[in-house]
Amino acid sequence: MPAMAQTFDVCIRGAGIAGRTLALLLARERLRVALVVAAPTGNAPDVRAYALNASARGLLDSLRCWPDDEHATPVTQMEVFGDLDGHVLFDAARQDVDALTWIVDVPALEQRLAEAVRYQPMVEVVHQPVAAPLTAICEGRASRTRSEFGVDFAVTPYAQHAIATRLHCELPHGQVARQWFTPEGILALLPLEGPQGHSVAVVWSIARELADGWLAADTQDFTARLEAISQGALGRLELSAPRMAWPLQQAVADHWCGSMPDGDARSARSWVLVGDAAHNVHPLAGQGLNLGLGDVQALARVLQERGYWRSTGDLRLLRRYERERKAALAPMGLAMDGLQQLFSRPEVPVQMLRNWGMKGFERFGPLKDWMARQAMGLDPRSGA
Repeated sequence: MPAMAQTFDVCIRGAGIAGRTLALLLARERLRVALVVAAPTGNAPDVRAYALNASARGLLDSLRCWPDDEHATPVTQMEVFGDLDGHVLFDAARQDVDALTWIVDVPALEQRLAEAVRYQPMVEVVHQPVAAPLTAICEGRASRTRSEFGVDFAVTPYAQHAIATRLHCELPHGQVARQWFTPEGILALLPLEGPQGHSVAVVWSIARELADGWLAADTQDFTARLEAISQGALGRLELSAPRMAWPLQQAVADHWCGSMPDGDARSARSWVLVGDAAHNVHPLAGQGLNLGLGDVQALARVLQERGYWRSTGDLRLLRRYERERKAALAPMGLAMDGLQQLFSRPEVPVQMLRNWGMKGFERFGPLKDWMARQAMGLDPRSGA
């Protein structure tokens, strides 16, 4: 007698950090998951690093997927410099926490998640989409499935590209994340390789017309420019990885869920967007993956709490997830867009205004503390 075909509760298209995390969460709730893993493309080193907050860490810890200390560096201070004399300092000790955030090496995190998926019997890795009551689209900002389903993805392009790479620094980073706002762009140096490390991840959001030149620039010219912008805070800098770049944008899908185009209402086959497939924000506050993992947690919770008679593709459940996450995204998207617009203006009066604002923000402790706890994924009202 032939074996029965495997049936699934959820098919996840996209096996990045959000997709694999969602698969593991749903499998923990005894849902049968098909995870669509695309064939690898290219073998260039991945220089990305993400700032993950306490909420994201708690989620990944619960799945036993948090990287080791060398690949998840706690940030105890964050310094932000304006283009004149504005300066803001965030300090973990003031917030009574061990770290404001953790700078996580992307390849290390992806490896931990891939290993966990391999040993999770409720997750089956497939190479083509399969039928399921719910299809979760976790394919990132350039999602092909989102386009195929005709979802309107409203994109506001910024006149900037992000250049990412890694640097070895003469001086230790001291667990401090540093960011400089300049008329040329926004430079972030993020600590790597543990508390005593001399390595940083670079995210340089730079005017679009300058990006190609700095990507192709001589190594010494490139590092000398970063030394100048960072005012020698970490001494001499040496390039330790290739440079990569991508255009920056703010974007959001008009609908985050719907019925499958080829299904009918009786089959209750639905789709839902998660992470960068649903929304993009400017990287200046490092909240992109935190928002994506927030999507993952919310969707998993909604599916976990559904009545036993409800399909995972029940659109009423998915619309509940959509409302919750759109409400969480709106203030962060507005804040990131407002800061980007403010610091992209070169006029002297605007420079003076924004640096005056930074100094006022630094002096007003309650507002700064509230913002810090928001970014850390903690409840500002409870202090936990």
